[in-house]
Amino acid sequence: MTPAEQSLRALEICKLAPVIPVLVVDDVAHAAGLARALVAGGLPALEVTLRTPCALDVIRAMADVEGGVVGAGTLLTLADVKAAKAAGASFGVAPGATQRLLDACAEHELPLLPGAATATEVMLLLEMGYTVQKFFPAEASGGAPALKAIGAPIPQVTFCPTGGVSLKNARDYLGLPNVMCVGGSWVAPAAMVASGDWAGITALATEAAKLR
Repeated sequence: MTPAEQSLRALEICKLAPVIPVLVVDDVAHAAGLARALVAGGLPALEVTLRTPCALDVIRAMADVEGGVVGAGTLLTLADVKAAKAAGASFGVAPGATQRLLDACAEHELPLLPGAATATEVMLLLEMGYTVQKFFPAEASGGAPALKAIGAPIPQVTFCPTGGVSLKNARDYLGLPNVMCVGGSWVAPAAMVASGDWAGITALATEAAKLR
């Protein structure tokens, strides 16, 4: 899978909703209910971060939920890519980009949203053919004003900013011409997930889905 093909698929996923939930799930028993709640609220693209021991099992469980498109976040290594693909991930997200990681995603045909935080990083990925990228860490890297400034000389790249994005500032990003969607964890608060408050999470997802 070429970088251009990966970016095309990534763009299709980013167009599904204005927010991609960034999910840290500690118990696989919560996976299906959480996915169904978010999809019901209008957020079908789900990023499960590989930060918990059960993350791959969570991806497997969520991959079976109708209407969901499940991806693996925090991809760092070739092993991460292989495991995510085997678990049923439809796309991958990385906080940055290394040549080994890019090669692994190409080899295993896993569409990747590679991370960039500076104009140089954006340019290097663009040279390779990645026209859809993750802006991370968004708020720590200057927020919406920084991304607007990067977009002026590099309008060819579309972004999904993640990192410090919330309901309060999401519209600041979504109002930029070079932003297709944002990634955020506020739609799945840990307390709500732990208590199985799926109706509450669906309400948060519905609110987020109306941001664009």
